[in-house]
Amino acid sequence: MQTIIKMKNGGELLFDLYPEKAPLTVKNFMELVNKGFYNGLTFHRVVRDYVIQGGSEDNTCMCPTDFTITGEFTENGFDTGLTHKRGALSMARDDDFNSAGTQFFVAHKDAHKLDGRYAAFGQLVEGFDVLDAIATVDTAPPEAENRPLQPQIIESIRIVK
Repeated sequence: MQTIIKMKNGGELLFDLYPEKAPLTVKNFMELVNKGFYNGLTFHRVVRDYVIQGGSEDNTCMCPTDFTITGEFTENGFDTGLTHKRGALSMARDDDFNSAGTQFFVAHKDAHKLDGRYAAFGQLVEGFDVLDAIATVDTAPPEAENRPLQPQIIESIRIVK
């Protein structure tokens, strides 16, 4: 199973999804994708050589969701075997292990310090040039959430076979 993130500028990111390893996370992501939730949102946080983060309803890191899912990662009792190598698709959360909802991130470079602590559920297979382009845009400083100075708009996300 795969998903394609199409950017407003025409770039595309193609990911393999792993429902057999992270079933709750993939199910949640697919439901949001199928509702069109992510269409028109942005990658609102960009940290070069680390992650690009999106999926916030108000395009900020602090936007709460009205639901959460169980975190499927080792520190929370789930051994998925997935790591945060370059291109990993994973759920963002706050300090509560079970606080992920809509926000996700893509590892720009290997981020193994996140292994076992965040719910990876997919892997980029095509579009590394697009990932690099997003991850290297000019941003506001960390105290301003590393917000891209030019919005990185997700035109659509869809599930493909």
